[in-house]
Amino acid sequence: MNKKGSYYRYLNRFGWFCVAPAMVFYSLFMLYPILSSLYYVTRRWRGMSNTFVGLGNFARMARDQIFQQAIGHNFAFMFVQIPLMVFLALILAVILNQGIRRMRGTFRVIFFLPCVTSLVAYSVLFRILLQNNGLLNNIMLNAHLLAEPIGWLNDPFWAKVTIILALTWRWTGYNMVFFLVGLQSIDTEIYEAAEVDGASKRRQFFRITLPLLLPVILFSAVTSTNGTMQLFDEPNILTNQGNPANATMTAALYIYRQAFVVNSDFGYATAMSYVVVLISGIFAFVQMRLLGDRGEK
Repeated sequence: MNKKGSYYRYLNRFGWFCVAPAMVFYSLFMLYPILSSLYYVTRRWRGMSNTFVGLGNFARMARDQIFQQAIGHNFAFMFVQIPLMVFLALILAVILNQGIRRMRGTFRVIFFLPCVTSLVAYSVLFRILLQNNGLLNNIMLNAHLLAEPIGWLNDPFWAKVTIILALTWRWTGYNMVFFLVGLQSIDTEIYEAAEVDGASKRRQFFRITLPLLLPVILFSAVTSTNGTMQLFDEPNILTNQGNPANATMTAALYIYRQAFVVNSDFGYATAMSYVVVLISGIFAFVQMRLLGDRGEK
């Protein structure tokens, strides 16, 4: 009995020894920054300058029109791009799962390829294609679809459209894969029974496919919402740090600029980060309550 107890104690110590390096790195690069942010959020911290301001950072945030605009841009991208992306991903998944028999694997790779493309590479590619004298404008001008080039990157409205198009192109295939997995997990006997009862393909989609895919749709919506609230690379590279005139400025990009580019005010940047996390949590909670409850029913 003593030998057995000693053996289990040895295994326990060996297990802690194996996970210790991971715990050290987690504490240094995850736990410590989170705990230290509670200190910085009450400070006006600029390197050597450290002043206690209490809730002053949040009061400053309420007066910061650029930050409010940035949050509004995040909402605009969220409410337009996510439904569009989820809809396209769902349609593509249904087509690949039921409508295409040959080269199905090839099409899956083609649609999934954008999400493994480098963020910098595809952003630069979009900038080249969407310049005033870029390929897209030239094609539409030669086809007499346009009288003058569209300012995809220079006009505030079209710059937002460019960000939405870029995000949709990149992440539709990624979400399509999850929908494909969800579709393949649905028992085909359910569809066979529905056909016997005379249900059309359209009725099967809305009464069988969609309800059974709600957990996957919920996962896609929550992760996409979190990603949109952290949107940084596309407006930073595509529209040159949120231009024109901050028309594509997002919260994450503005936080980065306040912390490292313009003011080096880590305290204010930390306070804005907490607000973004809170907003993301609220949206995730609402989505889980709405879609989660329907999925349970």
